Amino acid sequence: MKSVEGSSEVNDAALRAWLEPWIDARVAAKVNELKAELRAELRDEERRQEATSSATLGEHASILVFSGDVDRLLSAFIVANGAVAMGLEVSMYFTFWGLTALKKERRFTGKSAAQRLLTAMLPRDAAHAGPSRFNFLGLGRRMLQGMMRANRVESLPDLVSLAREQGVRLVACQMAMGVMGISKEELIEGLEFGGAVTYLGDAARSKVTLFI
Repeated sequence: MKSVEGSSEVNDAALRAWLEPWIDARVAAKVNELKAELRAELRDEERRQEATSSATLGEHASILVFSGDVDRLLSAFIVANGAVAMGLEVSMYFTFWGLTALKKERRFTGKSAAQRLLTAMLPRDAAHAGPSRFNFLGLGRRMLQGMMRANRVESLPDLVSLAREQGVRLVACQMAMGVMGISKEELIEGLEFGGAVTYLGDAARSKVTLFI
């Protein structure tokens, strides 16, 4: 019996010695095959992504301007004018407080009591927009304007004019205008008027989208 058992153990060892390398080789071959398939899929996906990007994204930048603070508005127009200098087409969509950047005057006629009150509280034009911090009833705005002049930084109205000269597309949100009681006559000339779909259409084909 011992000799039979010993012979069986020898046969098992021999089988394992032959079978294990064969299994390892088969597993390694299958792993390499799966890796090759995965690499091919990744390359195909990269090509699809590149094709999709080139088909849908153009040399365009979209900026949604929500804030009415002069420091944020300055940043928005500095970025917009810089993007134009880089060769991008730029569209700026102004909604709610951001409409302050497009105002040229203040009117009260034809408005409800709530709209007249809001008109009185809002800056009458872009030049009177206050900073996001330390406004101090207008003192902060005057200090900021003085510091900008000392450092030869263009004012907000100047940056708006520059953007218009460079062909930046300026779009005013009609819904926000209605809510806030801002009429077309209170805004600068040469604007477009639209809604959320207008902005989303521009943003969908833009390489750069910003919310300020």
